[in-house]
Amino acid sequence: MRLSELRTGEKGVIVKVLGHGGFRKRIVEMGFIKGKTVEVVLNAPLKDPIKYKILGYEISLRRNEADMIEVVSEEEARSINTPYHGSMEEEIVMTDSEMLALAKGKRRTINVALVGNPNCGKTSLFNIASGAHEHVGNYSGVTVDAKEGFFNFQGYTFRIVDLPGTYSLSAYTPEEIYVRKHIIEETPDIIINVVDASNLERNLYLTTQLIDMNVRMVIALNMYDELKASGNELDHVKLGQLLGVPIIPTVSKRGEGIDMLFHIIIGIYEGSDFLSQKIKKDVKNEVIEEFLDWHKEYANDHAFGSHEEEKDEKPNNIYRHIHINHGPEIEDSIDNLKKVVSKNEEIRYKYSTRFLSIKLLEGDKDIENEVKELPNSKDIFAVRDKEAAHIKLETKEDSEQAITDAKYGFIAGALQETFTDNHLQKEQVTRVIDSIVTNKIWGYPIFFILLYLMFEGTFVLGDYPMQGIEWIVAQIANIVHDNMSEGPLKDMIVDGIIGGVGGVIVFLPNILLLYFFISMMEDSGYMARAAFIMDKIMHKMGLHGKSFIPLIMGFGCNVPAIMASRTIEDRKSRLITMLVNPLMSCSARLPIYLVLVGALFPKSASLVLLSIYATGIILAVLMARLFSKFLVKGDEAPFVMELPPYRMPTMKSMVRHTWEKGQQYLRKMGGIIMIASIIIWFLGYYPNHNSYNSVAEQQENSYIGKIGKTIEPAIKPLGFDWKLGIGLLSGVGAKELVVSTLGVLYTNEDHRENANLSQRIDITPIAGLSFMFFVLIYFPCIATLAAIKQESGSWKWALFAATYTTTLAWIVSFIVFNVGKLFF
Repeated sequence: MRLSELRTGEKGVIVKVLGHGGFRKRIVEMGFIKGKTVEVVLNAPLKDPIKYKILGYEISLRRNEADMIEVVSEEEARSINTPYHGSMEEEIVMTDSEMLALAKGKRRTINVALVGNPNCGKTSLFNIASGAHEHVGNYSGVTVDAKEGFFNFQGYTFRIVDLPGTYSLSAYTPEEIYVRKHIIEETPDIIINVVDASNLERNLYLTTQLIDMNVRMVIALNMYDELKASGNELDHVKLGQLLGVPIIPTVSKRGEGIDMLFHIIIGIYEGSDFLSQKIKKDVKNEVIEEFLDWHKEYANDHAFGSHEEEKDEKPNNIYRHIHINHGPEIEDSIDNLKKVVSKNEEIRYKYSTRFLSIKLLEGDKDIENEVKELPNSKDIFAVRDKEAAHIKLETKEDSEQAITDAKYGFIAGALQETFTDNHLQKEQVTRVIDSIVTNKIWGYPIFFILLYLMFEGTFVLGDYPMQGIEWIVAQIANIVHDNMSEGPLKDMIVDGIIGGVGGVIVFLPNILLLYFFISMMEDSGYMARAAFIMDKIMHKMGLHGKSFIPLIMGFGCNVPAIMASRTIEDRKSRLITMLVNPLMSCSARLPIYLVLVGALFPKSASLVLLSIYATGIILAVLMARLFSKFLVKGDEAPFVMELPPYRMPTMKSMVRHTWEKGQQYLRKMGGIIMIASIIIWFLGYYPNHNSYNSVAEQQENSYIGKIGKTIEPAIKPLGFDWKLGIGLLSGVGAKELVVSTLGVLYTNEDHRENANLSQRIDITPIAGLSFMFFVLIYFPCIATLAAIKQESGSWKWALFAATYTTTLAWIVSFIVFNVGKLFF
């Protein structure tokens, strides 16, 4: 609980002080030190401020400041220590030592946030540290939301949050706003700034902004193996001294340096707030003694300070807070603005006033909205405008650009003292590969050849295990058919569960192969090049080059693809990308294609499959052009996108990502698909199941047959019968249900010999092609519509996506079927 929640007369033991460094320093110097007992003496008449007694002194705090101090109260301690929860005649009194022990236990949970640029290996570090299995991709926008994991290390429990990759803490993109909001509102105990060792200058810009925020921080110098392999040299210890932040070399994909990283984090967490000269010597000694005792218990493999990384981490010199020097003119303006901002005590607990001043000079809209609520906001804006004009006069640039230039100047100076560039070999290799795969002549053929190989591999390689699963499903169906007595239960198991779920599960190998190929292109860095070569085409169609990656991700699943559109800065391109993404054929549609392609086009399966996916891409860009011109208004943003160096994908990462998608597919088998299959079977089985001479006659007169006959006039011009219509209706919930539904509906009198749905669907090739195009385009699944609503902020766009895709599907299928009849 928080100190502000204690009532008058109650006591608590301090667990930790939250907030930015300047606030923590002031509060700790006032005596609010971990492990010390604090008592509420008096609440002011309006409940603010509150008077507390600590270390023999009486001190007043505002309620919002007290809310930043975590404590263990006597009542909380009793509830933890007392197993009996009924009424008791005598209240148990908790001793100071018991409460102190509880406070120490609670303090041993450290909240850590991972902050870094896209492609810096942040998610890899999260996976290796927490044991989580988040997807790692070598392009911008893999982590589109915060992921949380827990793990234990050296007596502490770490709650680690993987925040979205961001290049800065400005308020331009959703990622930047999300990360900054998390740091300010969630106040993590430690921030791990993950820095790509092969791209220091660009990565350290974010570091300078974090330093402005005055947060407790450690730098994980990731991909350190690439730096060493290149022949470049970096004195990371000296660079850490210049930045005032410990720098720990790591190689996340192999787990190197991770133990040392979290070992150093514990040291900073426990000791950094007690460096001030104003802290009493006996308190400092107590902190040092506790720290060394912990080190002896959990790190007894080496004496403290014997590791290079620990030489500047002793409790009396763990790290230091520096100010990034922006030059005399800008620094004077920051100081002048800081003086007027600092008059507002009610905001100082939340923000570093230096950070606020810098952001105001940069014209940050979110910070301006916060400042507007302050009593002296007019004075603040007047000073800001005056200082911004002064900076422009002196530097010949607007204040935002001048501050950015000053930060990069600071970074260049720091690297000049610590970094030796021996010309990265990896960059040369990257340039050679890029000269081929992004060539204006060869780039497009290479891209489409890779897509063709992906679909050919999915179909051909997946056919062997698919046949094995088909055989197993058929044997299970035969065993049940031969050993169960006749009746509805037997029919439900054979026709409903085995026929429905079995008809879908046979495509698991194809799904796994598709995700494996996509993961390989993502992890290698090629996907970013695909976006690069497609930018001109995307631009002509009214989209941004960055739109291409969410569209390609749509081949896997439309839901994360729509969420990945957050990486597109301007709202116009982002919204259009979301609206056309359902036209990209997700993996859930693949089983439908495989059933029909295998039965109707066995000799040209890969080509037909590629043409379906290509049609989705063509329709997406055409609709994007229409939406850009007539529906969604706004200015287009310039194409700025990182092209990361090529990296060899690790088999472990690709297999793990592929298997996780496979697990999701299997969970659907045992959940929604099995339930839906039983419902479809029930509607197709009743009423009066035994009153008809054939299965076909019985189905036509069942509940589902009546529903199908009702919608049949609308789909008959497309070449569909009522059974295909029911399959389409079931696909509204999830596209996997289409195959399971057809597996239930397309039965015959003696189908037990095999469970191959392809051999049971009796339609013409042109009708099958028309059906596949309809499935490609029509109504997105419910989860996709929910994602569009969430990301666009309105159901209007989600309902529009459902309406236009279904209308377009009918038109395209009508043309395909009726034109096709003229030739086939």
